[in-house]
Amino acid sequence: MSNSNVNAGQPERLQLLRVLGPAHIWALGVGIVLVGEYMGWNFSVGKGGMIAGLVACWVAGLLYTCVAMIDSEVTSTVAAAGGQYAQAKHIVGPLMAFNVGLFLVMAYTMLEAGNAITIGFLLDTVAGLQGHSGLNQQPFIVLSIMFLAWLNYRGVLATLTFNLVITAIAFLAIIALFLVVQLGGSAVQLDFSAVTTDPMPYGWVGIIAALHFGLWFYLGIEGTCQAAEEVRSPARSLPYGTMAGIMTLLIAATMTWYVCSGLIPWEYLGQAGTPLFDAARVTGNTGLMVLLFVGTLFSTLASANGCINDASRAWFSMGRDRYLPIWFGAVHPVYRTPYRSIVFLVPIALIFALGAPLDQVVTFSILSGLLGYTFMTFNMVMFRNKWPLGSIKRGYVHPFHPLPTIVLLLLCGAAYFAVFLGYGTQLIAMTGFYIVASLWFHFRRYRYVRRGDQFTMPWPRPEGY
Repeated sequence: MSNSNVNAGQPERLQLLRVLGPAHIWALGVGIVLVGEYMGWNFSVGKGGMIAGLVACWVAGLLYTCVAMIDSEVTSTVAAAGGQYAQAKHIVGPLMAFNVGLFLVMAYTMLEAGNAITIGFLLDTVAGLQGHSGLNQQPFIVLSIMFLAWLNYRGVLATLTFNLVITAIAFLAIIALFLVVQLGGSAVQLDFSAVTTDPMPYGWVGIIAALHFGLWFYLGIEGTCQAAEEVRSPARSLPYGTMAGIMTLLIAATMTWYVCSGLIPWEYLGQAGTPLFDAARVTGNTGLMVLLFVGTLFSTLASANGCINDASRAWFSMGRDRYLPIWFGAVHPVYRTPYRSIVFLVPIALIFALGAPLDQVVTFSILSGLLGYTFMTFNMVMFRNKWPLGSIKRGYVHPFHPLPTIVLLLLCGAAYFAVFLGYGTQLIAMTGFYIVASLWFHFRRYRYVRRGDQFTMPWPRPEGY
């Protein structure tokens, strides 16, 4: 009776709703990433030519396959909002958790800004084709971010169901372009003569440099982990959704390179803003142009939508654990969404979308993601050492450990070098930013963290908690 009275007197802590299944996880992961097939990846061709673009596509695919395998094991076990942030909190410690959370938020917020820039550029391009040049892109950038933030504010089920539909349409558009070109429905035939006449215009350095933007094919697949606390069956849905997502993206990335490289000269492809839409224009097929316009628009909306979802979950988790002001850890009483975190991140995305070049925004997102992947390698080793197989229940066990971890670390090192070749100043500036943020957390915020309260998993506690 006394327990009943005590519980009745305590305020109810609102929780996120568990309403998602494997299809929603697939839609979240692929929805965030599929825009990488519609824009950004082609800068890798500009770095080193057609062969460099293909090598970057497959090497980056190997890197992200390792990411997906590692994430599937750890997140199906640590099923909490925040994804890799929650993993770092339980496995490594507060300073690493803060940094990983910040990596996630900046990677997704920059990706969201890049998507909004692409929407404005696409609409300006189409308006120019119709004879209305000089379209003001800024209102469309603002409206796209505001609309998707409102959608996320209203509820996760509607948000990711919307993502499921538009992601499927965008993926089918890539398949349709591939099939039409293969079946002779293009006015221009595929031409891969550049592969033999000028396979590596900048030599092996160009091959390495291309890896920088090759990551854009898959950047964000790790976002499937951010919804772990809103999945009905994390042990089943997260591995299925994540692994199905990386397989989908590997197929889409290869088809994209094949069609675009065969239809568009590599010199133009390397600096194109919307390569798949440009490839459809080259075919001379009006119906295909409309379909790829819709696909480009839907892929950018799906990606920005998923980015808002993921960035807000990471920010919300950090607020709930007092790494940030606890004000950010609030859940909406009706919609059960982290509404304050959603609203807070909107102006940050708008500042970059309206005031920064696309390639620099993309690089900011890629570097933040790379820092997170580097953390995964140490996190996976510590996870297996602290809780060996058989000591706790896992929803998925990735094979060949520690080979994927070693491969991931080596490829991350190569990717840092690739970024340094073209964006060394930005690499140094971003490193400085994260160091300053770490110092702020250590000296100003760490004292508010209740470390013992953070360990919420029913496992044997490691030392220090």
